Amino acid sequence: MIATTSAASLIAFGKRHRAALAIAVLLVFPWLMPYEALAVNILVLGLYAVGFNLLFGYTGLLSFGHAAFLGSGAYGCGIALVHFGVPWFGSILIGVLLSAFFAAIMGFLAIRTRGIYFAMVTLALSQCVYYLFYQAVNLTGGENGLRGINLSEIGILGFSVNFLNPTTKYYVILAFVAFALWLFSRLLASPFGAVLEAIRENESRARACGYDVARVKFIAFVISGAFCGLAGALKALHLSIVPIETLHYLTSGQVVMMALLGGMNTFFGPFVGAAAFLLLEDMLTTMTSHWQLVLGAVFVIFVLFFPKGIWGSALAWMVRK
Repeated sequence: MIATTSAASLIAFGKRHRAALAIAVLLVFPWLMPYEALAVNILVLGLYAVGFNLLFGYTGLLSFGHAAFLGSGAYGCGIALVHFGVPWFGSILIGVLLSAFFAAIMGFLAIRTRGIYFAMVTLALSQCVYYLFYQAVNLTGGENGLRGINLSEIGILGFSVNFLNPTTKYYVILAFVAFALWLFSRLLASPFGAVLEAIRENESRARACGYDVARVKFIAFVISGAFCGLAGALKALHLSIVPIETLHYLTSGQVVMMALLGGMNTFFGPFVGAAAFLLLEDMLTTMTSHWQLVLGAVFVIFVLFFPKGIWGSALAWMVRK
């Protein structure tokens, strides 16, 4: 009984300070990973999964089109830097705004559907975005992707920072991720966050209580797209290139796998899912050319036996103890 109370208190403490605890873990993350570039990838794709989780885990809407927001954020940032010479900070903002713009268009059309139709509409619309960027060769590089995002030094508060240093790059990107996590936590703790969960649990009841369900879902869709766009902009700065595959539907599938592996409807689960996915990929690609088959089998095992995901199962285990 005492142990159960302690575990519940610990979880309640973690929920109150979830953003601070997540940032504290991410601060020491580079020393836990095999190399810094992998840590940056996990950081960026973890943020991508966090944005996706707002719609999937907290609102109950499964989208198969979130690659459109990751890709448009990356292209928006890259195009602003390469073709228009916009400073790096402004380029990130442009990437976020562009992804929010596409999210507003897609959300306006998609929220009129439900269930599998919603998933299919988001997939179809994301493919439209894919071909839009694919055909704009002069701006995006088409099939070859956008190249030339050379950011060797950046200015922060009057200081010049070497962005080629992997550790420095990690902490610069972490500053943006930490701000996004703080914002995400505030959003979940607000009345808006409560309405999202009410819609996920019972949409008809939420509507009967007087909430404008369609409007809330639309706003959640746009905010989710903006978070993914920030991840895309940071990914462009990290890789110095935006491959067209960033907009591909396989990238939309990856974020679904990350959210399920880590645990949907959990704050830190998306980062755990991104870390599990990328670590497995990194390890398996050195062992076999059929790494996708093994990764798929691991994913099926988790869906069948750990439906709450790694982090969700760990939290449930702590409650039972």
